[in-house]
Amino acid sequence: MDNFSKPDRDTALGDPECEICGGIGWVRQDLPISHPDFGRMQVCECRQSKVAQQAQARLFRLSNLQAFSQMTLDSFKTEGRMGLGDQQVSSLQVAHNQASHFSQNPSGWLLFMGTYGSGKTHLAAAIANKVIELGFPTLFLTVPDLLDWLRYTYGSNESSFEERFEEIRNIRLLVLDDLGTQNTTPWAEEKLYQILNHRYTHHLPTVITTNQELIEIEGRIRSRLQDPDLVTIVRILAPDFRSPVREEKRTISTLELLSDCTFGTFNLRDREKLTPEQKRSLEGAFDAANSFANDPHGWLVFVGTYGCGKTHLAAAIGNYRLAFGEEPIFVVVPDFLDHLRATFNPTSNTSYDHLFEQVRSASLLILDDLGTQSATPWAREKLYQIFNYRYNAKLPTVITTSNDLGEMDPRIRSRMLDSRLCSMHLILAPAYIRSAESSSKPRKKN
Repeated sequence: MDNFSKPDRDTALGDPECEICGGIGWVRQDLPISHPDFGRMQVCECRQSKVAQQAQARLFRLSNLQAFSQMTLDSFKTEGRMGLGDQQVSSLQVAHNQASHFSQNPSGWLLFMGTYGSGKTHLAAAIANKVIELGFPTLFLTVPDLLDWLRYTYGSNESSFEERFEEIRNIRLLVLDDLGTQNTTPWAEEKLYQILNHRYTHHLPTVITTNQELIEIEGRIRSRLQDPDLVTIVRILAPDFRSPVREEKRTISTLELLSDCTFGTFNLRDREKLTPEQKRSLEGAFDAANSFANDPHGWLVFVGTYGCGKTHLAAAIGNYRLAFGEEPIFVVVPDFLDHLRATFNPTSNTSYDHLFEQVRSASLLILDDLGTQSATPWAREKLYQIFNYRYNAKLPTVITTSNDLGEMDPRIRSRMLDSRLCSMHLILAPAYIRSAESSSKPRKKN
């Protein structure tokens, strides 16, 4: 290091054998008086490694990563709990692969989306732990804790607040956990926006987790999260790992009440006086249900009058997949919305979040009687959130309705009319009237 002089210091912090600083650890560069660094003390080369280690240790303490030390990429269970569907397991594997790739080369933004307990925080902490091992300056913060700290320092020490705020904005890698759970005061939204906008503008590596849909996130932040050139969005479809899957699903699905609704018991009504068009529509719906049950993908919609066989076919699909060890969720839409409303009661034993997420992220969801629910703004919004989530995630979904599509929420209708994802079948047969003969001799299609 040329043009450096040894300052007069009593305390030796560097290498005692260093010929530059003589063991002091500090040097002063010989610069013109007009230079902005004139007179400033600088860390000697012999001490830079130690200073970097101390800085990293400080960031580790601030991040409270000691509490997440067991959350590594190796300890992440890509198979999740037993009984998960193929798409749910696949989403865990994709998320793990994305986290591994990012930790090896932190660049751009990585956004993990999923319900509580799906593994988002584990992967975010695993990235932080791995990157810190590589000497990459990193901060891991939950958004509520971050904003609480900023509020505290802002009121007690303005200089400390500015210093921390700048550190967060410019840290090489920032990991923000639980975006959307913070208290969304105008002040909090503004501080969070300033942090993320700065990092967006400068393309600083950032990892974010959220259990919210993008539409629920503040508009300015949402627009940045939707930039495909910078942000990689990873959706984890697995349910809460900490809660037993089977027990949770039994609280909402009513498929067990329709256990007798199978393909074998479905009556094609060939002894009734149906028109050729009515009969073809019934057979077409039956064939579509069979095909979907063997390979559930996309959306399958049955439209027809009450009693024409829509619910039977939908339940038959669920019972068929149940035999393969899957756990489809079957809900009657009006009853489901009543359940959601009931969870707002303080005495309710069921969590709204669990109930809602159970339906929204089900590996196979069967929504019966869509359109008969109370069309309140609240009900429409909840249904739209479910439909929008499953539409974007391309989750297998079966829907029955007796309503004209023109009467539905246009946001839901537009998704149901997307022929790339959705197959719609109109059953023209009238309501089935059960007789003693027909009930004892169901007709099956060979």
